[in-house]
Amino acid sequence: MKTILSLILAFGLIFSSAAAENLTGEALVNPVPVPLLCPSAILIEPESGQIIFEMDADEKRPVASVTKIMAILLACEALEEGRAKADDIVTVSKTAAGMGGSQVLLDVGEVQPFHVLLKSMIVGSANDATVAMGEYLYGSHPLFVDRMNERAKELGCTDTHFVNSTGLPAEGHYTTARDVARMARELFRHDAYFDYSTIWLDSVSHPDGRETTLTNTNRLIRLYDGCDGGKTGSTSEAGYCLCATAQRGGMRLIAVVLGALNSSDRFDTASAMLDYGFANYRLYPVAQSGAKVKGEIPVTGGDEDSVPLMLAGDLTLLVKKGGTPDISLNPTLPESIAAPVETGQKVGSVEVLFEGKSVASIDVVAAESVSRQGFGDGLAKVVRKWLFQ
Repeated sequence: MKTILSLILAFGLIFSSAAAENLTGEALVNPVPVPLLCPSAILIEPESGQIIFEMDADEKRPVASVTKIMAILLACEALEEGRAKADDIVTVSKTAAGMGGSQVLLDVGEVQPFHVLLKSMIVGSANDATVAMGEYLYGSHPLFVDRMNERAKELGCTDTHFVNSTGLPAEGHYTTARDVARMARELFRHDAYFDYSTIWLDSVSHPDGRETTLTNTNRLIRLYDGCDGGKTGSTSEAGYCLCATAQRGGMRLIAVVLGALNSSDRFDTASAMLDYGFANYRLYPVAQSGAKVKGEIPVTGGDEDSVPLMLAGDLTLLVKKGGTPDISLNPTLPESIAAPVETGQKVGSVEVLFEGKSVASIDVVAAESVSRQGFGDGLAKVVRKWLFQ
């Protein structure tokens, strides 16, 4: 068993941890290393879930059209789950057509494909398209908002409450920089989002022959190297808000800026945040789920004396460039396991500590199944031992 444990420890040093899955771990940097021209912000690496730095990230605030991150997420999930198709035809209601603020200028009774509404939400932040989308997916705008709140809770967004799907000013409508990062992290896992998020200029054709121009509200798409998505929002109540994501060298970062005084401040702040992250951090090598652990654990009462082990889960860690990460592992394994054993059955775990702090627990599972020993199997083992003593 000591050999098994030492091998797990040795193996563990070449992989990393899926840290801070719910974005509640301590930030890697404190105090904030760049000027933040806003009252609330957070910078995260979404694969590991680690927070690089944050400032008042749990302050409840209105966020204007950044709200649509959740609305867009629900639309992308509907596509992925087969509850909607890109070519589905959506009829625009009076409620949707009557939305104020940013619009794609849909008429009552107008029909548009699902994908056109999704594009209008992502590129143009269109309120009318957002409400039409929600009504199509959930039957009414209030039911759409209910589902937005439910999904937020599922993602661990405990400081979020939506009153509408658009982000237009409403009493009791709020979220936080941390919760925005959680929602964005989930959204950016969907390829369908990136089909539209990098569009700078486009247009929507209406049945009556009109054309509405769409201009991406996130100017970092055009001006920041690697930026391929995000969501803006601004009202007098919320100030100027932005969630922006960029990818360089295979690493993605998400910056959230809430409550800036003007549009330039939000973009300049997000750019500075992303610059710091890319300049100072890298992803440590990843261990893939199913990686075998050398050595086997004894099995009692089985048709095999032992079972091989493997790790469960894909593991990543964000580390400072130019240094060796301080990683240690504390394994917890039994002396033996009783048959029957199923492939993938949890046998134990390894606690991962980064700079002395626990950041993850990695399951160690059986790599093969072992059946319970029958009378014939036991007799055969006795005979083999007797013959080959």
